Amino acid sequence: MGIDRSHIWLTRAPFHDIVPGKQAIPIGQIDLPITFGNPSNYRTKTLTFEVVGFPLVYHAILGRPCYTKFMAVPNYTYLKLMMPGPHGVITIGTSFQRAYECEVKSYELALATLASKELATIRKDIAKGAPNAKRVARSFEPTENVKEVLVDPDNSADKTVCIGTTLSPK
Repeated sequence: MGIDRSHIWLTRAPFHDIVPGKQAIPIGQIDLPITFGNPSNYRTKTLTFEVVGFPLVYHAILGRPCYTKFMAVPNYTYLKLMMPGPHGVITIGTSFQRAYECEVKSYELALATLASKELATIRKDIAKGAPNAKRVARSFEPTENVKEVLVDPDNSADKTVCIGTTLSPK
């Protein structure tokens, strides 16, 4: 964006869930004036942005802090952002073609990230904590005071049920 780095102040608040299983530390934060509208009907507010050092499809992501400050309402179906202005409603929109182009770039970036060495390391870390895929998941699995009992001792030796040893005879 051509902004001098001296305008960025340091912060150590990490991002979560941008890179799976890992936190990302931003370079810092910056306050920027943001204007919506046209010369006859506009609003300007200063927003604080986190500055990150990895490639993104978007130059800036506007979220709840922006919507709150501008009292804006996003409509994702019509790709519109509407907010009150001094001379009526301000409507910002884009085309479905532009949204599709951004989606394609996001997909390409995701594929490039999947191929990276860093993601391979992340996958190893996640795999260590993942449950055993061969193990059958049950809705209720007691961890102690359990014994296995054959369902039908005469016909099948491999079908068992787990019964808690602390249950009453009833």
